[in-house]
Order: sequence, then structure tokens, then C-alpha cells
Amino acid sequence: MERKSAWETYNEAQLTELEKLSQEYREFLDHGKTERECVDWIADLLETEGYQELEAVIEKGGKLKTGDKVYSIWMNKSIVLFQLGRKSMSEGLNILGAHIDSPRLDVKQNPLYEDGGFAYLDTHYYGGVKKYQWVALPLALHGVVVKKDGTIIELNIGEDEDDPVFFISDLLIHLAGEQLEKKAAKVIEGEALDLIVGNKPIVINADSEKTASKDEEKNDSKAKEVVKAGILDILKNNYDIEEEDFLSAELEIVPAGKAREAGFDRSMILAYGQDDRVCAYTSLRAMLDLKETDRTVCCILVDKEEVGSVGATGMQSHFFENVVAELMNVCGEYSELNVRRCLARSCMLSSDVSAGFDPSYASCFEKKNTAFLGKGMVFNKFTGARGKSGSNDANAEYIAHIRNIFDEKGISYQTAELGKVDVGGGGTIAYILALYGMNVIDSGVAVLNMHAPWEATSKADIYEAYRGYMAFAEGASL
Repeated sequence: MERKSAWETYNEAQLTELEKLSQEYREFLDHGKTERECVDWIADLLETEGYQELEAVIEKGGKLKTGDKVYSIWMNKSIVLFQLGRKSMSEGLNILGAHIDSPRLDVKQNPLYEDGGFAYLDTHYYGGVKKYQWVALPLALHGVVVKKDGTIIELNIGEDEDDPVFFISDLLIHLAGEQLEKKAAKVIEGEALDLIVGNKPIVINADSEKTASKDEEKNDSKAKEVVKAGILDILKNNYDIEEEDFLSAELEIVPAGKAREAGFDRSMILAYGQDDRVCAYTSLRAMLDLKETDRTVCCILVDKEEVGSVGATGMQSHFFENVVAELMNVCGEYSELNVRRCLARSCMLSSDVSAGFDPSYASCFEKKNTAFLGKGMVFNKFTGARGKSGSNDANAEYIAHIRNIFDEKGISYQTAELGKVDVGGGGTIAYILALYGMNVIDSGVAVLNMHAPWEATSKADIYEAYRGYMAFAEGASL
């Protein structure tokens, strides 16, 4: 079954809408390179779109009605939003779910050291990455440092034109004979992904030398770490950060630079973090543009998918279930049985990216069951690996229901698997929501360079995902 390019189906009005969505999406990517930044940006937007924070409604003893919009944030890293429908919540929700964490490098707890005249931050990579892709690139530092008194210091260094950037060094080609003989997984070791953050020794004038403590004078190792000392001086003076404060910091190393249009025809977007912020943004935008619906519509944007959806802010936590219970209580519908009925009768699109066909690596794909950039939103009946292990594997009745919705609305879509059988595999949050007994299918946008510092998507696929999420939110009822 050949699917034609979505670009061939658009009229002028749709092309204008597509470009507007693309521009807004790039702005979201530029302002949301970490989970915390995504949640902050989304919360600010929701307040302008008539959403209320659920906890504030509960505290005031308020009531909600059809069409009301609420959201709830968990630990500043996950967010869920609802638009109340005409029907009882016990009849089920229409859920759009995506994740807002992306592969990156995390700064360790005791990271700062000096070697060979350089100051470094030691890192630990997060999620599945090809480590060799992260060297010799301009990198930015994002995150928070929380001091013992609870003061939160937000850092975003490397994105403005006047900011410094950071980098991880690579071995020059002239000396790389042995390195080039290694397998790709070993060319750059995980412990070698240390960020260079400085090279200038601190300047100590005569007066400061006289007032230096005797302990410092006796400590030869510290006396030699003059570049590290210079970095600590900058951190203290510019950000009020002490070395001990790294113990309670969450700092992420990400590619520096803005999302860009790609290709002479500007048909694609090249940016960091599109897995899975491309699905997060299109789901969010669909929620914001919804009119009144029969069923309550929900959008979940969560953390930790890239490391198995674990932890208090991952999909395996009870955050989502707890919020549903709280919302049903405010609406006068709460009982344990009603919560169970609500979740079991829900329909979900587990929105995550899929592997786009890459002609340069065609042997890894089976073309009849592969997603192509520009041919619309992607549905994956199953993901997983090794005989569909870890897969949700959506049932045929639900897929038929989705097909009917999308065909009626003229949405361009395609179906795919994540590469050839036995070549690889991957997972999403679908299997976790399926534990409630609800209908779930994986869907999303095809991506080239997935998990690389810079990933590529098609503007047409982004637009079709937005249209598809709208159609699903309004029409799913199985």
C-alpha cells in the first residue's frame, strides 16, 4: 500500500497553517531543552489559554463543569492537562500521551576537576546515545542548582550569542590510528565524555596571597588546581554557587543552538530533542485548539521515558492515576470503582517518534513497513524487540476505529515497524497505560538521526500529527 506525500494534498490555507505551526514548534524547542523548561513554558502558556491549576481549584473548594480546563504539575518535570467533556469521566477519557525528556549528558554529583590545564565537568550520559556523536560540538548547560536553604538557581548557559559554550574534545585525526580501529561503541568511552569548561588559571594578586589561609598554602594539590579555582570563583561571583552545591544540582548538557529549517525547500526541521518533544508539542497544540467535546480529553507529558519511565516523574509512578482521582472527586464522580472504569474505558494515542526511512542505511529497514518523512503521521501497532518483547501490540478493533476517524478527516497517515525484524527495537509508554485495560496504540512522527544531538523531521508530518491528535481527541469513543 503506497502512501503519497502529504505535501501533495495541501491547499494554500493549509500550507500557511503548516508554516505557522512549524514556527511555533521551533520556538517551543528553543525554550524547552530540559523537562523543567518544557513544563515551565507549557504552564505559562496554559495560564493564557484559560487553564486553571487543579490544586488551586481543590484548595478553593471549587467545582468544574463541561468545557473547563485544568492542569497539574508533578515535581516540575511532568504535567497533565484536561478539558472536561459532556459525558461522565467514568465513561472514559481520550488521552494523548508523550514524553518530554530527551537523550543528553547529565553532570555528576561531584563533577568539577582539573587535568592538564583544563577544568572539566564529569558527566554520565542519559538514555540511548551514540557517544561519539557528542564530541567536538558546541554544548550548552541547562538546569537547576538547589542550595541547602532551598534557594533554586536556574542555569541556561550557551544559548545566547554572548554566552560561552562548552565542548568535549576528540582526538585529532593525525594521531587517531588506533582509535579508528575500535568499534563505534568504543571509539568514545562513557567516562571520556567530560565537558571542558575552562583553561585560564585564576590570577592571585599579592594581597590575596598574604591573606590566604595556612591550610590552603600547605595543600599542594589545591594550590596546583588554579584553573579549577578560577571556575569556582566565576561560579561564586556570577551565580552564587559553591562546589558543594553540585551535590543537589540537576544540570543537563545539550547541544547549543536554535532549531533550524532544513533543506533548500525548508521542508524539514533540524533540532535537538525532537524525540519526543515533537509529539509533546503537537499533542499540546491540539489540546489548546479543541472545541467542546463529548468525552473528557487529557494530555500527559512525562519525564524519564528514555530510561524506562521509572522514578516519581516517570509514567510508571502513580501521578497520573492520582490526578484522575482528584479530578473525579472535584467533579463529584469519585469512587475507586469509577476511577477504574474511567481508566479502563479510555482510548489513548501513545505518542512517540518512529524511525524514518534513511536511504543511506536502507538495509536496516523493511520498506513495506517503514515510515517515510513527508507521508504523514505514523502508527506502530507494536514496538518492542526480540519477538515483540515489551510491546503493547494494539488490537485490530481499535486500529480499525482509528482508521475510520482519520480517513473521515482526511488525515495523512502511515503504518510502520521500528526497523527490520531482529535488527533492533524500542519502547514507549504505551504498555504502562495498557495495564489499566484501555485501548492504546503507538503513534507519532518519523525522525531521521533519532537520539543524535540534531534530529530531523518533516514539517508535513508535524502538521499531520497535530491534525491527527485533534481528530482523535474529538472522535475516539471505542
